[in-house]
Amino acid sequence: MKISWIKYEKDDISFKVPESLGFDVFKLVEPEQTDDKIKELIAKRYDTIILTNEIAGFSEDIIKKYSKDRNINIIIARDKE
Repeated sequence: MKISWIKYEKDDISFKVPESLGFDVFKLVEPEQTDDKIKELIAKRYDTIILTNEIAGFSEDIIKKYSKDRNINIIIARDKE
């Protein structure tokens, strides 16, 4: 199982623990890159991808493509607020 986290570059709050433990936390400069990053991670055989709620709002593919795919787990993290 390969897990990754995706967040916006300017988000200093989300996924601090996984990042400090050396897990794969990817920061997007442009939120519009969300779908491209998800495709890239799937190509690299990540099967669990956790996104911040903010970043997930920029993805058109999450529900359309991956909601019915049993091999890929897309998780949208709740806001800290």
